[in-house]
Amino acid sequence: MYLALAQRVKQLCETYHATFIVNDALEVALACGAHGVHLGLEDGSIAAARTVLGHDKIIGGTANTAAHLQQRVAEGCNYIGLGPLRFTNTKENLSPLLGVEGYRRLLYGQPIPIPVYAIGGIGTEDISALRACGAYGVAVSGVITQATDKKNIVHQFNQSLYGSLTDSR
Repeated sequence: MYLALAQRVKQLCETYHATFIVNDALEVALACGAHGVHLGLEDGSIAAARTVLGHDKIIGGTANTAAHLQQRVAEGCNYIGLGPLRFTNTKENLSPLLGVEGYRRLLYGQPIPIPVYAIGGIGTEDISALRACGAYGVAVSGVITQATDKKNIVHQFNQSLYGSLTDSR
């Protein structure tokens, strides 16, 4: 079931020139030819994923503390998903909530050599503050899947992130 869904999503991503990262499932990422995989702290070894996927695929990892950030850099992640900002319905076992102040404490002025994306309960109203703290970008899911007008919410995120540079698709 997950593989069939992943294959459909991959086709959509190809149509729209989007990067496709599979969450928590290395085998599915490999089988469907995804651009990469994102692994939580309990989802397996980054080194093992790199061995399986090779160096041309993207591997991201979750972090919630300064130690996790350092760990993910040392493991060779291509990017880090840091969070959660606030409560989200898309995860059952949430790490401690960071809030904007937590992002500021963990990111502002810190030399993290890979992109750090804010995750967990993010709305368009959070983007400016998160970027000011040092977040490279955001990763969202629930706010889009739960929206009645998905196209509009995606447009709002694009406007918040990129301003007038957004594609009007």
